Amino acid sequence: MSATAESGVLVVTRHPQPGRSLARAALDTALATAAFDQPVTLLFLGAGVLQLLPQQDSASVGVRNLRKVIDSMPLYDLERCYVDAEAAEHFGLTAEDLPSGATLVDRDAQRSLFDSHQHILGF
Repeated sequence: MSATAESGVLVVTRHPQPGRSLARAALDTALATAAFDQPVTLLFLGAGVLQLLPQQDSASVGVRNLRKVIDSMPLYDLERCYVDAEAAEHFGLTAEDLPSGATLVDRDAQRSLFDSHQHILGF
């Protein structure tokens, strides 16, 4: 990752899915931004990595499974997706759990993402 400022938006999602409107709002924001041909980067941070678990049962709380939305990101040309490596390890996520094209990032790379974006939206 370069230290030069990107002309895009970094959307940071920190909340797990079930019953959390912030998780859905982060994804909706990223997809809407990408749909308007704006460069967008998505970072799953902390407990937000739990959105990536493939076998989520969100029907019990009456919401759609966000993993299906996450898997559709390439259709919106949203291909820059990063995952907190420490949180992924903590919650037991494997490389197979990550969406296609997602990159695990350590704290230094996360800091670089924050430094290299002009706009940061946290959810």
